[in-house]
Amino acid sequence: MTRGGQGLARVAVVVRAGATPLWWLGVLAAGIGVLVPGLTGRRIGVMAGAALFLVAVAVVSGARRNRYRTLARGASRAGKHDVLQDRWVAVRNWRRGHRWWLVLSFLAALGSAFVVPAAGGMLVAGVGAGLRLKAMWIGRIERSGDALLWVRVDWLSGRGGAPAGTRVKGYRATGVAAGDAAPGGARRVVAGRV
Repeated sequence: MTRGGQGLARVAVVVRAGATPLWWLGVLAAGIGVLVPGLTGRRIGVMAGAALFLVAVAVVSGARRNRYRTLARGASRAGKHDVLQDRWVAVRNWRRGHRWWLVLSFLAALGSAFVVPAAGGMLVAGVGAGLRLKAMWIGRIERSGDALLWVRVDWLSGRGGAPAGTRVKGYRATGVAAGDAAPGGARRVVAGRV
C-alpha cells in the first residue's frame, strides 16, 4: 500500500463468505446421511439434526454481537490511500484460507451419519445459515449508521484472524456507495443491468 494506506475487506463480506459453502455442504451431507440407517435410526437422527440446526443458527448468528457493535461504534474513516478489496477477492481469500476446515466439516458430518443420520449435516447447514443471518444483521448496522464497515486484511490472516477477532483493533468506515457489495455483504444490484 502506498503512503501508509491499508488493504481493507468488508466485514459483512468476510462473515458471509462461509455461509454458502457451509450451507450446501451441510445440505449435501444431511441428504447423504438420511440414506444411512445409523445407530439411532433416521427419525431420531432427523429430529436431533433439526434441534442442532436451530441451536447452530442461534449461537452463530448471536455470537460476539457486542464486540461487533463496539468495533462499529469506534470505526474511523478510511483514508484516501486505503485500498478497498473487491467482494469476490475477500470471498476467495476466506474460502482458500478455510478450505481444509470446510472439507473436514463435510467429512465429519458424513461420518456422523453412521451414528445419528443427517444430524451432522444439519448442524453444518445451521452454521452456514447463522453466518448469513449475522451478515444481514451487520448490514442493518451499516444501514443505520449510513456507513460500510471494513477491516484490515492483515488482521484477518493467521490465528485469531476473524472480523471481530482478538487481532482486530478497530474498523474503518466508508460511505454506502463504496465497494462492490451492498450493506450485509451481498452483491450490489446495479440499476438498469439485466
